[in-house]
Amino acid sequence: MRSLLTAAVLAASSSALAAPPPATTGCPPSASEYHQFDFWIGTWEVRDPSSKTVLGHSRIEAISDGCGISEHWTGAKGSNGVSYNAWDSDTKRWHQFWIGNQPNGVLHLEGGIVDGSMALAGTKNNAPTGKPQRQRITWTPAKDGSVRQHWESSDDDGKTWTTAFDGIYRKDAR
Repeated sequence: MRSLLTAAVLAASSSALAAPPPATTGCPPSASEYHQFDFWIGTWEVRDPSSKTVLGHSRIEAISDGCGISEHWTGAKGSNGVSYNAWDSDTKRWHQFWIGNQPNGVLHLEGGIVDGSMALAGTKNNAPTGKPQRQRITWTPAKDGSVRQHWESSDDDGKTWTTAFDGIYRKDAR
């Protein structure tokens, strides 16, 4: 009887050990914070708002089961880059990590929704001077489905700002 009981316990233990762990759900797909930047998802042609010149093309897609989005940028003059964007439920902030092929092409930004726009900011070293340079980028959705990305930089700790990039994203019909 004792050996039968031991065999039953061993069988139950080994099947419990062999069972896969319960699935984790990661970010809750219904949590609205994870979808605040979804207005940027799509395949886009990006133009200068004044001259209407094509600046490049961008593909933005949901990644990691909707827990973040990635951007794949191809500029008209040879620039390219990738960004990863995600909501951090611990800090209650959005983060963007950009990697580009231009000098000093790494940038980390954080922030969130401000007045209907995604507003992210950070600091990096200015490539020519080596001094800290503040960066801020806003993405503003328009009623026609387009998105404006306005990137500014400041060399004087935010007293004055210079436009580094200004583009209107429109769905690409290609």
